[in-house]
Amino acid sequence: MTGDHQTLALLLFSAFVAVTLGITTWVSRDRHGSAEEFYAGGRLFTPLENGFAIAGDYMSAASFLGISGLIALYGYDGMLYSVGFLVAWLVVLFLVAELVRNCGRFTLADVVAARMRERPVRIAAGTSSVTVSVLYLVAQMVGAGSLVALLLGGSSDAARTWTVIGVGALMVIYVSWGGMRATTWIQIVKAVLLIGGTIALTALVLARFHGDINRLLTTAAERSGHGSAFLAPGLRYGGDWTARFDFISLGLALVLGTAGLPHILSRFYTVPTARAARRSVVWAIGLIGGFYLMTIVLGFGAAAIVGPETVRGSNVAGNTAVPLLALDLGGGADSTGGTVLFAVVAAVAFATILAVVAGITLASSASVAHDLYASLRRRRSEPRSEVAVARVAAVGVGVVAIGLGLLARDLNVAFLVGLAFAVAASANLPVLLYSLFWRGFTTRGAVWAVYGGLVPAVLLVVLSPVVSGSPDALFPGLDFQLFPLQNPGLVSIPLGFAAGWLGTVTSTEAPDEAKHAETEVRSLTGAGAA
Repeated sequence: MTGDHQTLALLLFSAFVAVTLGITTWVSRDRHGSAEEFYAGGRLFTPLENGFAIAGDYMSAASFLGISGLIALYGYDGMLYSVGFLVAWLVVLFLVAELVRNCGRFTLADVVAARMRERPVRIAAGTSSVTVSVLYLVAQMVGAGSLVALLLGGSSDAARTWTVIGVGALMVIYVSWGGMRATTWIQIVKAVLLIGGTIALTALVLARFHGDINRLLTTAAERSGHGSAFLAPGLRYGGDWTARFDFISLGLALVLGTAGLPHILSRFYTVPTARAARRSVVWAIGLIGGFYLMTIVLGFGAAAIVGPETVRGSNVAGNTAVPLLALDLGGGADSTGGTVLFAVVAAVAFATILAVVAGITLASSASVAHDLYASLRRRRSEPRSEVAVARVAAVGVGVVAIGLGLLARDLNVAFLVGLAFAVAASANLPVLLYSLFWRGFTTRGAVWAVYGGLVPAVLLVVLSPVVSGSPDALFPGLDFQLFPLQNPGLVSIPLGFAAGWLGTVTSTEAPDEAKHAETEVRSLTGAGAA
């Protein structure tokens, strides 16, 4: 990219970082150090504010960069991510939002521990939440590295490395200084910027084809090199039965995984009531639905205007399709309009990454402090010491995410998020649904449900072609692949539910009917909710 691109984009990056640091500093002056303030922002946000924050938390680099890139490269099959990410919110709206808000305080483990023996349940749920959060963080780090590599000409590994480190440092600062309140306002600002930028790009793509969607799709198919197959199922997931099972596995993970994501569940605790939590989700569905419809236009627009070969030449996984599209829509690499539009899109994508990593880091540090640390200590820790541990945990999570982000730099960010969703659907969703709806569920069942989904999901990813045995793997020179699917959800999700059932029916512990009745009344009415 030219010096103009670099200068303008870096100025916009710096402006957003300055604004978000200003928000963090302003919020941190008013904090009083309580756990409720740090984890839940004092539960003071309105449904509209929380709806924008949920949308800001959910519309990640995987959505803005990864999905559009997959559509640009694989056409119809790439749309699976858009559809799956959106449909997942129906599960959240009807099964999770209100009940979780009423039953818990800060984390997923609060919901399960309400009727079980706390220590084993909190350790299991905390471990799972941290694993899911770190996998999700890796996708954001990869997106940040790809973006800045493109900005600086795509040849500087050192720039990509320092970008990942810089993003990690910023997310630690946001979480440590400002907690949930600062994180929420950063996500709201980012959601407004992202939706505004996406609307502008979508309008420009449609204007290029005079509003003719059919012409847009036809041109994309012609430039793809695949003809009509580009607009039909099967280009990525229809080659053989393995690819078809991968398709089903990914769809299951995307639809079921959202309800088990720790950073999404924690957002329901930032509003005062369960009704407000439900209204937040309705706002979020509207914002997220409109956004994902626009990513479809952007993906096919990138295929039609930029071309899949150019996209693949810039980044093999397609993560830079939208910035390249913006460059072309603005008038090309040497035009003022192209420079400005590219810089704006790059800055919005960078803002997206910063906001999402702040939310995920907060959720994972809360799991470490509120669940793992508090459970491993013999006596219940004081709220202030718990918050101090959460701030330290944010640093540790940041270091791990930076290391893995550097390792996975050439994988598609939407694909990486698909793995995180699979682990969330395998380990967190079974224990959450069983705890809310099964009267006979026991502590052993809860622990087995978490580990019975978590361990197979992680193990199958390690033994899959994602890690070894293929040219696009993390370790292309090694081959210890035993599992044929790229996404483990088809196997690991049923295993999580089966393990929870088996642990319960083989348990010698009698289920606590009184606690279940109390939890049921609380979840449905909000009586006694924090």
